Amino acid sequence: MPLNKKDTQGKGVKNASTVSEDTASNQESTLHRGLHNRHIQLIALGGAIGTGLFLGIGPAIQMAGPAVLLGYGVAGIIAFLIMRQLGEMVVEEPVSGSFAHFAYKYWGPFAGFLSGWNYWVMFVLVGMAELTAAGIYMQYWFPDVPTWIWAAAFFIIINAVNLVNVRLYGETEFWFALIKVLAIIGMIGFGLWLLFSGHGGEKASIDNLWRYGGFFATGWNGLILSLAVIMFSFGGLELIGITAAEARDPEKSIPKAVNQVVYRILLFYIGSLVVLLALYPWVEVKSNSSPFVMIFHNLDSNVVASALNFVILVASLSVYNSGVYSNSRMLFGLSVQGNAPKFLTRVSRRGVPINSLMLSGAITSLVVLINYLLPQKAFGLLMALVVATLLLNWIMICLAHLRFRAAMRRQGA
Repeated sequence: MPLNKKDTQGKGVKNASTVSEDTASNQESTLHRGLHNRHIQLIALGGAIGTGLFLGIGPAIQMAGPAVLLGYGVAGIIAFLIMRQLGEMVVEEPVSGSFAHFAYKYWGPFAGFLSGWNYWVMFVLVGMAELTAAGIYMQYWFPDVPTWIWAAAFFIIINAVNLVNVRLYGETEFWFALIKVLAIIGMIGFGLWLLFSGHGGEKASIDNLWRYGGFFATGWNGLILSLAVIMFSFGGLELIGITAAEARDPEKSIPKAVNQVVYRILLFYIGSLVVLLALYPWVEVKSNSSPFVMIFHNLDSNVVASALNFVILVASLSVYNSGVYSNSRMLFGLSVQGNAPKFLTRVSRRGVPINSLMLSGAITSLVVLINYLLPQKAFGLLMALVVATLLLNWIMICLAHLRFRAAMRRQGA
């Protein structure tokens, strides 16, 4: 499966398009190509390493037990294959709103309309879920402050950053994601030290992976049920496609991001889970707080727990930051295609699709009301809705790729 444009260039695949040939060039003249390879890779990492791992993993562990490790492996393979498909199309045609563009091009107007608006709704919901999670994390330090107040504060800060320009977004997300990556590596290392040095307490043992009911403690049914929660963790990898129109040298940067990001995600997810499950019996993991913070807190490592909670907070803000970026670009792409009002194509002098950003923010701000009315149920409700939209998005990518490959074969590629 080629991921290099020279493998497909000049084959005439674009003749199959029902979209105007100058779509890409029009977007290049408005959106600024300010994202380097390091930005793209860490934006994708930032979009995927967030609440799904740090908070959502609690319910998944309760459903599947230690077999959640297998669940993450299976979901990771599926995510990798889908990102390869997306990467192949993006390298051939790096445009904004890539999912909607390819669905429109290879399946028609309704498919493009459905794909684009579904992804926009998905990341609005993701943003709401991450802001809700950020409020939950802040309650570790300020238990008496309601989540809706923190959600409102972080909403204002992140949207203000994204109003400046794409380069500032890229730099902000780069450092957000770098903090997360370094923290996960440090957490894995510190956890292994606790496990093998004897400082992890009486309950810390690699035997925890099979001691409480075996590896498949809840059976295959539990593993299958946990996949819905696990898939939530991999949402965000599609940002590789969204960044294409603003990537410098996309023919080189996109393939690198596709090939490297999923491997790193699997390493971080499975590595951190092995440490977590070995340090603490899975039957004692709770679903209403971060298992990672809980474990280090129960091990009397309060400083580490507090530092980790800060990193987890950064993780949520990072994913929301990615969502603000992707939503505005998806709306911009939908407007270019004629599937959204034309006023959404307006771009500021700094290369920011300002109207798309403002509309997405206005809808996302409803998270404050949701957390005010349903403080205990908000996160679970939003996570379930995200999974439904994510699955539809991945299905649309696969369907678009089928037509893409068929068009390439007809042209002799």
